[in-house]
Amino acid sequence: MGHIEITCSLALKGNTGEISEIVIALLADLGFESFEELDHAVKAYIPDENFDAQTLRELTKEYPELFHSVNIRRIEQENWNHVWESNFPMCVIAGRVGVYAPFHTNIPKCEWHICIMPQMSFGTGHHETTSLMIEMMLDMDISEKRVLDMGCGTGILAIFAAMKKARTVTAIDIDEWAFHNAKENCERNGISDIEILQGDSRLLTDRCFDLILANINRNILLADMATYANCLPKDGILQISGFYTTDFEDITSEAKQNGLELCKHSEKKNWVAGLFRKV
Repeated sequence: MGHIEITCSLALKGNTGEISEIVIALLADLGFESFEELDHAVKAYIPDENFDAQTLRELTKEYPELFHSVNIRRIEQENWNHVWESNFPMCVIAGRVGVYAPFHTNIPKCEWHICIMPQMSFGTGHHETTSLMIEMMLDMDISEKRVLDMGCGTGILAIFAAMKKARTVTAIDIDEWAFHNAKENCERNGISDIEILQGDSRLLTDRCFDLILANINRNILLADMATYANCLPKDGILQISGFYTTDFEDITSEAKQNGLELCKHSEKKNWVAGLFRKV
């Protein structure tokens, strides 16, 4: 399996940061899974079997005020890890969680260390949403809780929950690459008791969790909110990210309709993480 990399040169009108956010949201709706923000450009990646060149052309024609030009190239599977390694520096979240890859050296001293080889999967700690989720988990008492990491990507949130002594941890992702990558990353961190499944919210029927972590895009969060709520007991917690400040009202409204009360939220570069309690 290979991947398609597109580089979108942005039309330089208005705030380029805001333009990047809009472009990423539009591409995510087309199935692009990973993004890199550059000066005046956005790179996006998608498995080649999910790539539809015609739909992309139609999108760029529909929004000429956003897209100046688009360059497309195919990355063969054997070159994919090199692409990720060349773009994956170490990072430290909130001064307490060090996220690094097996090929890194001189690992900084931190309270927590998580070793992640990202490959194609989302979740390295560098993106604002992953960082927001981990920051919110830092001071949360997870011990003895049943935890679900929905849309787990690399498995970074599930791994951190296990490190924080969760009673059980389940990690689910629809993507086969993420499914295998999460397993590998659990092994890298010496964690053997995380349940890792490939699939979507249909796997949650008749299951119950005390804490659900979901760092997914806006559309999936809205579509699956009722399912998440049904999996939580009274006072259970849903912690979510993957959406912009402009989506916050829609997200909180859908959560409220499903008996979920907003407890707190935080923002970083127009991305939002929210913590909700089942009432």
